[in-house]
Amino acid sequence: MSPHSMMPGDSDAVKGVQLQDGTLRRVWGFAQPYRGTIAIFLAAIFAAALLALVAPFVVRGIIDTAIPEGDRGLIVMLASIAVAAAVADAVLAIVQRWCSAKVGEGLIYDLRRTLFAKVQRMPIAFFTRTPTGSITSRLNNDVIGAQTAVTSTLGSVVSNVIVLATTLTAMFALEWRLTLLTLVVLPVFIIPARRVGTRLQGISREQMGYNAAMNTQMTERFNVSGATLVKLFGSGGREISAFENHAGGVRDTGVRSALYGRVFFVALGLVAALGTAAIYGIGALMVVDGSISTGTLVALAALVTRVYQPLTGLTNARVDLMTSMVSFERVFEVLDAPEAIQERPGAFDLIDPAGKVEFDDVVFRYPPAKDSAIASMEQNAGLGVETDPDVDVLQGLTLSIAPGETVAVVGASGAGKSTTISLLPRLYDVTGGSVRIDGHDVRDLTLRSLRATVGIVSQDPHLFHESIGDNLRYGDSDATPEQVIAAAQSARIHETITALPDGYDTIVGERGYRLSGGEKQRLAIARLLLKNPAVMVLDEATSHLDNENEALIQAALDYAMVDRTALIIAHRLSTIRSADRIAFIENGVIAEIGSHDDLVAADGRYAHQLRAGELVN
Repeated sequence: MSPHSMMPGDSDAVKGVQLQDGTLRRVWGFAQPYRGTIAIFLAAIFAAALLALVAPFVVRGIIDTAIPEGDRGLIVMLASIAVAAAVADAVLAIVQRWCSAKVGEGLIYDLRRTLFAKVQRMPIAFFTRTPTGSITSRLNNDVIGAQTAVTSTLGSVVSNVIVLATTLTAMFALEWRLTLLTLVVLPVFIIPARRVGTRLQGISREQMGYNAAMNTQMTERFNVSGATLVKLFGSGGREISAFENHAGGVRDTGVRSALYGRVFFVALGLVAALGTAAIYGIGALMVVDGSISTGTLVALAALVTRVYQPLTGLTNARVDLMTSMVSFERVFEVLDAPEAIQERPGAFDLIDPAGKVEFDDVVFRYPPAKDSAIASMEQNAGLGVETDPDVDVLQGLTLSIAPGETVAVVGASGAGKSTTISLLPRLYDVTGGSVRIDGHDVRDLTLRSLRATVGIVSQDPHLFHESIGDNLRYGDSDATPEQVIAAAQSARIHETITALPDGYDTIVGERGYRLSGGEKQRLAIARLLLKNPAVMVLDEATSHLDNENEALIQAALDYAMVDRTALIIAHRLSTIRSADRIAFIENGVIAEIGSHDDLVAADGRYAHQLRAGELVN
């Protein structure tokens, strides 16, 4: 694999490459399950290299012995040996391809599975900082590049070394003086190869940059939101122009790369041809002098062509290998990323939760990039350490919610409302203090049982590009059709679903764009009912909806909140007024708390917000 054929990625991926300590050992760790297949692969390469020497020696025997002696039987035997060697070589080629495919596809599977599991465990802060395209690139381009490093690049290097060693050994056995003449031209190969290889590496980096820009543009513009924005602003021409610039850069660098590569290999081919001509010329003189036989000259001429081909491949072996190994390092970079949210040793399941929730003197600030992100993956987003807020969003917040109680949380934008509820299912961990459910610190609970206990309906619920039924069963994969229908009926969405041509098999589109906001909200509530959590969190679940939709969703929520602890963030007075208590957050603390009537009578911050019209009917 040449540097200019590497998949698009970070434009500096191969600049000044130095493998980190332990990289090769870790690579072998992934390849170790396939060591038997790799051994067969290497043995097949070695055997094929030996078989390739048969033909020149057969020709030598025919010319020097069989023909002068007129031995027809020897000719037939030698020709049969050549045929058998060719058949065996063909079989070995198939064996090599099978081994290469088995190892390569197995590595792709192992790396993707490991990376996917790792990304799943990353904190939510990682996803807020990292473009989706960067994540998928690691699971696709870099995984394939890593696989290539083992099967193609390493295989090519090993094959070239074996072919070169066996060929030179055979040539020295035939005639050492002509073999030395062959090696004299080595500098003619190595010097230009290194220079052209460096130039190709620079072109490769430039091409990666254009590819990255082109892929980023496609990723951002070809989702529903991006495509809609482009159309609404009438920016199609601008987008086409920008894409043409990126694609043109890829085209131009590709042409330059192809030209450099072709000139390089033509020049090497010319040198090889001159070397072969020298062998024939000087060898012919040696035949005339009686120093060597005609068959030996013909055999050497055939073997010398096998010297220059692996030499050409090995001249840039280090560049090719280091370029390929960069993909492994980028994979390991993800695997080594910190996991801010982990289960403590001895974490236990929360059994039959009652739903008591406590925030005890909670302090929180968002984690810095070094604890939650990978620098090389977020650079394209323009994010960095300097964007981390150096302030405590919550500054000693304390709140206790009894089982079955409904508490509404209100406050100005940026007061810390959404941050507070994100601490409950451990999307983030507190900086100080603790969050408890039924008296247990959430950090002492298994993540599975904690997140089974807490259910969230957000302002813009996410739906997968799957059927309505599959999206609902995400709340409970074992739910029966009857349970799914019952949840949809309770969420006031069943009639809407059955009116669709495909009913519960209707594909909702990316992020549910085929459905209205109210329909998505009710589907999210039905999904939550199937999950059946003890604690329910509503984050602006009824905002930006018309009165009809709000009435339907409020009825669904009223049903969903029965016998459940509920924590509600809302600006609609109709939603807030029905809560048992209302907590007003200001500057990261609970400034006042009480029922709607009590807070209005107290004429404090809540009442002021109400009079200012910040709470709508």
